[in-house]
Amino acid sequence: MSQGEAGLAASPFMRQRLGALADRAVSQREAGLAASIKERKRKSWWRSDMLLAILVLSPSIIAVAVFIYSFIGWTFYISTVKWNSQVPDYTFVGLTNWVRLLGDNRFHIDLRNLVYYAIGFMSQCIIFGFIIAALLDQKIKGEALFRTIIIFPFAVSGIVTGVAWRWLLQPTTGINILFANIGLESFQPLWNSHPKYGMWAVSIAAAWQMTGYVMALYLAGLRGIPHELREAAAIDGAGTLATYRYIIIPLLLPVTFTAIVLTGMNSIRVFDLVSAMSGSGPAFATDTLAFNMFQSTFGAYRYSLGAAIGSFMIILSAFLVIPYMFSMRGEVER
Repeated sequence: MSQGEAGLAASPFMRQRLGALADRAVSQREAGLAASIKERKRKSWWRSDMLLAILVLSPSIIAVAVFIYSFIGWTFYISTVKWNSQVPDYTFVGLTNWVRLLGDNRFHIDLRNLVYYAIGFMSQCIIFGFIIAALLDQKIKGEALFRTIIIFPFAVSGIVTGVAWRWLLQPTTGINILFANIGLESFQPLWNSHPKYGMWAVSIAAAWQMTGYVMALYLAGLRGIPHELREAAAIDGAGTLATYRYIIIPLLLPVTFTAIVLTGMNSIRVFDLVSAMSGSGPAFATDTLAFNMFQSTFGAYRYSLGAAIGSFMIILSAFLVIPYMFSMRGEVER
């Protein structure tokens, strides 16, 4: 290399220019690689499993969109029109049906019955379901047989359960005869025929049917707790009650939340059990929102009022479902 060339190459200007050219070449090569990879991914996307998943799930997604969410929207729409006879009338009346519903005395009784039923039904299912699951978790002899017997009522339909318990809760027969035979002649409750507290009796029948399912949820949760935690608690001197209070029950909170959502949804939509046991009952003692909606829609042909009741039930259900969905999403992300 001559002295001129060496001086030129060593000059700061030429070093800066050569560095810029090298950086530009590297950038262009990286951009080309990125574009090539992006194009390859775009082309291979249709050949990947994503296409198969979309093709498989599309019928279900379309069916859910059409037969569930579109009908939910239709129900809300009908609640805002004047369709209160056998002849359809789509005259828009706004919130008139909602105002009429909120001022209806039967609707107020239904809300009271919903509170009674939810408290009785949910508490019985969760408390007895947890206790039975804790007992079965002790590896008792014949566990499979007891587990099958306890969960069997869940496989029985609500109509069959309602008919059976209607016989059992007859004031002059059924369980009251058993009380009389053991010397409790004075204890003869009216059960679901009581004008004020009949809903508590209905919750007993519903809890008998649902407790086995809640028990299965808790038993699965108990079996998922590592045995080392119980051993560590026992080594630290914790008794059985302390172990359940400070270790097991806190770890089962997700299961409890699931049980609350499921039993709460059942409390809102209960219909078949009530219709088989007593219907609305005396003075609407066992009336429910679903039964009121059925009679308003198909008995009195007040379709808009029935749609308003159904829409209200959907809104109530949303207060349970939406927090549950967010909690499940958080668990998946963790």
